[in-house]
Amino acid sequence: RPRVTRHTHTQPAKMVLAALVNMVAPAARIAPSRVASQRVAQALRVPAFRPRVAFHAARTVSAKYASEKKGDYPSMDFRIFFSEDGKAISPWHNVPLHNADGTVNFICEIPKETKAKMEVATDEELTPIKQDTKKGKLRDYPYNINWNYGMIPQTWEDPNHEHPTMKVMGDNDPVDVVEIGAAALPMGSISPVKPVGVYAMIDDGELDWKVIAISAADPKAGDINDVEDVEKHFPGELEKIRVWFRDYKTPDGKPQNKFGLDDKCMNKEYTMGVIEETSKFYQDLMSGKTENTKGLSLK
Repeated sequence: RPRVTRHTHTQPAKMVLAALVNMVAPAARIAPSRVASQRVAQALRVPAFRPRVAFHAARTVSAKYASEKKGDYPSMDFRIFFSEDGKAISPWHNVPLHNADGTVNFICEIPKETKAKMEVATDEELTPIKQDTKKGKLRDYPYNINWNYGMIPQTWEDPNHEHPTMKVMGDNDPVDVVEIGAAALPMGSISPVKPVGVYAMIDDGELDWKVIAISAADPKAGDINDVEDVEKHFPGELEKIRVWFRDYKTPDGKPQNKFGLDDKCMNKEYTMGVIEETSKFYQDLMSGKTENTKGLSLK
């Protein structure tokens, strides 16, 4: 919603302008009027008062939604639930994928420079955000992630679909996003982003796409329109992302993750194809065309 900053000194200004009108035409005894005041103001090169309106385009998406934290953080019981106009919603199912301006929506699960492994709980009703667990313990990355990390709503990596060249199946999750902007986005925030690239990470033999995107509100967003722009304005960042996701499991004694497509970060056209394909997989899941065999919550 536009924020209006109201002027607080309009009354004295009107009095001064009215006096000037009377000085300009005393014989005719012109009554001060809005038209006359504006003409005198223009003659004196003083702009007639208009309220200043500040537009905050980046807030248009997130302003529709609210999130509520329940339980202590960190804990097994901690959840972030979402709502729209007071009605409980799922961030996976009820937040739209696309925006009218060509951006897509991004649900931030893990703010940059944090390490708690938060995720949308796709097997719980309303799919709130929770902390992942392993062997009964809350799961953290071994070190901070250097970007905002989360997912694209209404997408799904189908575990029944084999990629035609990489010969691996989807990982049964929404598509992941690595958001490279300067600001740390709040956990549970919903932001429009510009997807510009994608890595085909292979994690435990499953395809786990990593979309590279930048918040539409970031100061550099206007300069970032395809993958080569990332290298130009964020030199070395793409390789840094690839290495981070390749190596983050190695401190626990696990092997490095691999990447398909010759380890390349693919361009925007390829990225949008991935998003559209996984959106179709999601639609087939929701319609029942693809059977829900993994216990996913579809509401």
